Amino acid sequence: MIWKTTISRIPYKIEYSLLKDIVSFCNSRSVRDGICVHSPVVKMGFHEDMFLSNNLLSLYAKCFGVAHARQLFDEMPCRDVASWTMVMSAYGKIRDHEEALELFESMLVSGEFPNEFALSTALQSCSASREFNHGTRLQAIATKSGFDSNPVLSSALIDFYSKCGCTQEAYRVFECMKNGDIVSWTMMVSSFVEAGSWSRALQLYCRMIGTGVAPNEFTFVKLLSASSFLGLNYGKLVHAHLMMLGIELNLVLKTALVDMYCKCQSIEDAVKASKLTPDYDVFLWTAIISGFSQSLQFRGAIAAFHEMETSGVVPNNFTYSSILNACSSTLALDLGKQIHSRINMAGLENDVSVGNSLVDMYMKCSDTIEDAVRAFEEIASPNVISWTSLIAGFSEHGIEQESFKAFGAMQAVGVQPNSFTLSTILGACGTIKSRTQARKLHGYIIKNNAYNDLVIGNALVDAYAGSGMVDDAWRVTRTMKHRDVITYTSLATRINQMGNHEMALNIITHMNDDDLRMDGFSLASFLSAAAGIPTMETGKQLHGYSLKSGLGSWISVSNGLVDLYGKCGSIHDANRAFREIREPDSVSWNGLIFGLASNGHVSCALSAFEDMRFAKVEPDQITFLLVLYACSHGGLVDMGLEYFHSMREKHGIKPQLDHYICLVDLLGRAGRLEEAMNVIETIPFKPDALIYKALLSACKLHGNISLGEQMARQGLELDPSDPAFYVLLANLYDDSGQPELGEKTRRMMRDRGVRKNPGQSWMETRNMVHLFTAGDTSHPQIGKIHEKIESLITQFRDQGILYQENRALVHHSEKLAVAFGLLSTPEKAPIRIIKNIRICRDCHEFIMNVTMLVDREIIVRDGNRFHSFREGECSCRGYW
Repeated sequence: MIWKTTISRIPYKIEYSLLKDIVSFCNSRSVRDGICVHSPVVKMGFHEDMFLSNNLLSLYAKCFGVAHARQLFDEMPCRDVASWTMVMSAYGKIRDHEEALELFESMLVSGEFPNEFALSTALQSCSASREFNHGTRLQAIATKSGFDSNPVLSSALIDFYSKCGCTQEAYRVFECMKNGDIVSWTMMVSSFVEAGSWSRALQLYCRMIGTGVAPNEFTFVKLLSASSFLGLNYGKLVHAHLMMLGIELNLVLKTALVDMYCKCQSIEDAVKASKLTPDYDVFLWTAIISGFSQSLQFRGAIAAFHEMETSGVVPNNFTYSSILNACSSTLALDLGKQIHSRINMAGLENDVSVGNSLVDMYMKCSDTIEDAVRAFEEIASPNVISWTSLIAGFSEHGIEQESFKAFGAMQAVGVQPNSFTLSTILGACGTIKSRTQARKLHGYIIKNNAYNDLVIGNALVDAYAGSGMVDDAWRVTRTMKHRDVITYTSLATRINQMGNHEMALNIITHMNDDDLRMDGFSLASFLSAAAGIPTMETGKQLHGYSLKSGLGSWISVSNGLVDLYGKCGSIHDANRAFREIREPDSVSWNGLIFGLASNGHVSCALSAFEDMRFAKVEPDQITFLLVLYACSHGGLVDMGLEYFHSMREKHGIKPQLDHYICLVDLLGRAGRLEEAMNVIETIPFKPDALIYKALLSACKLHGNISLGEQMARQGLELDPSDPAFYVLLANLYDDSGQPELGEKTRRMMRDRGVRKNPGQSWMETRNMVHLFTAGDTSHPQIGKIHEKIESLITQFRDQGILYQENRALVHHSEKLAVAFGLLSTPEKAPIRIIKNIRICRDCHEFIMNVTMLVDREIIVRDGNRFHSFREGECSCRGYW
């Protein structure tokens, strides 16, 4: 270099102006060789000159790091505010904000008074470290010094308050500025965006244009971010402004534009925007790949990834995370493994964001957890997301105990769970109904002051309710400061699953008290609850609400209506609700098939199944359960066998235990008991009590005592507390002419403390549900009900209707409900009854006979199916 030669030639006669020019030139261009001037400066006695010293200080900081700059600073005989500010700024750049703020305090102690640049630098460290109290003290110093309207300092204050979550304070500072520049306007726009006040950000932009301040590319980056949340129309408007003002579309701005279109689910516009200029970098490609994934266009994401590689752009950790998310969503395990190998080649396997995506991908795509655990172990420093992904994965794979162990290990290594971790582990409690773990976690939540987090509160409510601890769930609900629709939807869903349908429906009142309106998910849950009670009135009210609120277009609500009307025995309404669905999914078709099959319309149910296939909606495991159920209750054995075998052969669905139970029931009802027994013996699963119960029921139907005894014995070994085995076996003995064995079986049942579930029936009149229990005399009209039953039996005899009266069964709950319905409902109105267990043969015959006397339809939903009685016939045709 020329200055090196010059200095060596005239080491002591060098002029001050030459040193000044050299050090200024080197500092402005960060030229490391400029440090050679340091020695002549000292030797020539210029080391006390502030201009030369500060330029050297800046050069050391830029080229050799803060440690060398600090050494020079400590050796400087004289320092001014610029010296202090340079070193503070150097510490801020390496994120050592604590040291930067300590330097500021030392400056004050030394008697040097800060200027606007020193205060701005200190404020930047306060912003980064969220030192709120320190920052407000700096504002006080600035105000006292008369800097309160300084644009540089005001911009720093706006940034400080924004980072500390005090948007209103930031806005007050902005409003106090006399002449805001583009930096302060953009800073305030950014503040509103970060606070989620996206409309206010755009309003401020309009005001900014009105005052004549021209926006720059940074302003538009923030505006596009706001538009991502406000919607596509706002985004297009901002894009138009950007073009109208002729703002240069650099890579940062183009990436923000593409990201906005991606988040607005307009991937075509995103791709068009990416092609507006030929420049691409890894951030732009990552935004495009992420956009395809967010729009569920996973093939597009993978194609973009390949195009990126072809163009020579090297993926970074975020790119790999985005493409792995696409693999997770499409369950593309093989592609995920290929990406994993590329990650290893790139040396990113230890990166936390990549590792998190690998854990998530393997947990969702693989049948085993080994690869996910290995990916987790390779992460250099697992963070809370890593642990949460691992815990969620264990739970999804049905190994909840491993989730609890991982939760403990996470805390042991010092990683504190966040709201998503806690909601995930609480979900595991609800799944396995672990009351102990739920209470432990509740204690942890209270101890760590996480109680007021709405996400955690909702998860805790769900965990308690899912574990059957409804009272505890209600207590948590009442103590929550804020409740939302999810709170009550979780509670209603869990209570409904427990069979407490009326309690679930009562939650609507609590929602109204909290001024919360139902959404599609909560409405679907309440429709499910309404389908479980013996009234259509509540269901019709909910149907009306769905029409008024516009929620009827939700597929979950439409499916709930199909299910409701099907379970209430109103097939006409169920069909109409189904026809109103634009694009029925498998749940829609399953609801229709179940409604038709359970109401005795077997041929229509099977026809609906064929229509489903023609509509190219793929049947699932539940669909085949319903089809087998229809064949079983319609006596269509050969057709049922054909459907069973087609599961694996035509649809690639592996039959589960429930399908084999249906198959045993199908064969058993048809009297093919040996074939049914062969199914049990060759089943690829460990048989449960239910499959033995199905064949025992068939043995009772066909009077096979030896096989029935064997089924009862094997079933009781698995579930000795199930009363159904004793009742079915006792009835088998009775029907076979061996009442003494029947009585012996019932005595054995009593001796073992096993009690039969009491038969109960429900029906509604005038918006009131009436409960009837076999032999119960508590109903206020029980006298008239008994008289009506006796009157009906008398009419049977008078009109020659065959009926073998059994006085022990005369006051069964369904008979009481039928008699009450005849007494209290309008003439010719249908009577709807729900019974908790299977209707007995005597009551079935009794109700058929009743419909020969009265012009009524009587609909009974028992524990097995629907029975629609009319004119002496039943829709079940003897199969139930």
